This record gives sequence, C-alpha cells and structure tokens, in this order.
Amino acid sequence: MTENPLNPLKAPVAAEAARADSRPVKTPGALAGAAPGPASSVDKAVIRLEGLHKTYHLGETEVFALRGVSLEIFAGEFVAVMGSSGSGKSTLMNILGCLDKPTRGHYFLEDVEVSGYSKAQLAGLRNRKIGFVFQQFNLLSRTSALENVELPTVYAGLPVEEREKRARESLALVGLADRAEHHPSQLSGGQQQRVAIARALVNRPSIVLADEPTGNLDSRTSVEIMDIFQKLNTDHGITVVLVTHEQDIAQYAKRIMEFRDGRMRRDVAVTGRLFASEVLPTLPTLEEENKEDNVQASPNLGNRS
Repeated sequence: MTENPLNPLKAPVAAEAARADSRPVKTPGALAGAAPGPASSVDKAVIRLEGLHKTYHLGETEVFALRGVSLEIFAGEFVAVMGSSGSGKSTLMNILGCLDKPTRGHYFLEDVEVSGYSKAQLAGLRNRKIGFVFQQFNLLSRTSALENVELPTVYAGLPVEEREKRARESLALVGLADRAEHHPSQLSGGQQQRVAIARALVNRPSIVLADEPTGNLDSRTSVEIMDIFQKLNTDHGITVVLVTHEQDIAQYAKRIMEFRDGRMRRDVAVTGRLFASEVLPTLPTLEEENKEDNVQASPNLGNRS
C-alpha cells in the first residue's frame, strides 16, 4: 500500500479501518466512572480524557460546562458527539481542539498530556495535528479558494511552492480542483464547505474536528459532505470527531457519544450505519428538485387572469 500523503500511518490504513469497525465500544459506565486504563499496543487512543472538568465564572455564578468526563477515541475512529444546547459538547470540542483548557482533569493527545500547555504551545499543536471544520465556512471573501486553503500553511511557515502544492492536493481531494481560482461568492454553500474541509486538511492532520458541518446545508449537500468525511476516515485513516444535533447525520459515524448537563450519558456503536455512497443515488439532484418545483408551479401560472 502506498503511503497516504495526507496522513501517513504506521499501520496499513485498511487494517486500521477494519479494526476500528470491529472494536468493541466501552460502555458509558466504564468511561465515566474510573479513569480509563492505558491503551494497549494494538488499540492506541489518540484522544484520552481523564476526569475532565470545565467551569466558567459569570460574575458570582459558576457554570459547570463539563463534569468529570473520561473517554477514549482511537486512531481511525469516526465519532459523532450529540447533545442539546448547553450539554457541553461545544466546550468538549474546544478543549479537544486545543482552543481552551480544562479547569481540572487530564487531556492526553497521542499519549502526551497537553492540559498544562501554554497558549503558544496549544496553537502549535493545533496547527500540526488538528484540522477544524465549522458550521460557518469562515472563508475570506476577497481571496480565491486556493488562497483560503493555503492560509494554515502560511502560519506553519511552509515554502510558497509547498503551500500551493498542498492546497491544490486538498482541493482535489474534496472534488474542487477546477474551482481553485473561484472566490467564495462564486461557489455554492456545499462548495464553500468543501473548501473549508480542504483548508482543514492542508497541514495533513491526524485528527479532524467538525462542529455542525452540515448545519447550513440542504439534505443532499449534507450527505455529500458526509461522503467526504467517510472517505477521509476509511481511505486515509483520519480520525474524525463530529458534533451534530441531527440523528440522521450521526448515523454516518461509527460511534455516538451523547452528552447532557456536562456529562457523557451514552457511548454506543452505531447500529444501522448509513453510508453516503449508498444514500446519494436515492436523493434527487438540485436540477431534479428545480424541475419538480416548476411542474408544481405551472398550474398556478395557467390560472392567472
């Protein structure tokens, strides 16, 4: 097997993907009670939390966003994090993405505890190991898709030639090689989200964190985005952690963690998993939907006086 240019893993990707599919999922009780034991040499946790708490102070009021969360996410997993507003899922993602620090507890990223890292250390770690995709595309309106994707490589200090090479590779990976010179205003919502995904991949992270990536998209485009995530996970061995409040979107993951009141209440393997490559052929295209809308509207046009 050739080495993956985005995420070169030590073990073959196919073997890791198969192991991830068959790996038994720990129960919420086992995760939330005692701190998880050390990862075995076979199953390596790339993310491990032990008794994680996050408290915010609003004046004299304490807000407990996370309450003693312990969990493990392994290399090559695809995990959906679910929960209503205020459940703690966004706070969890901020900590996993090194955007925030826990009040207490331990966060191990690839077996290195990062809980006590400085802001500068966290920023460097974030730039090297983690790719972010958000509900808002956060693209610079006056720059091309290529330049938007290149931006993280500028902060990484890569040479100009390498920046463009990686950006074009990432755009090709999400099916936008022919849109590299287009500006965001010239792209559909789904295409803009693809650019955002390409930007998340350009520094070749081992982990992609996606926060409500389909929240602003229609049904078909949402499935197209999930198809990209599934291919990144299966074909390239990238670990994907996705926050969503939509159960149908969570069904594209391999595992679901459900949060409520700052605690993980459920951690289960997905049953009846959906595969975007199988769902897409069953959905109408935009052209078909527009044609149907025109047919439905035509009787009304004929009745006008």
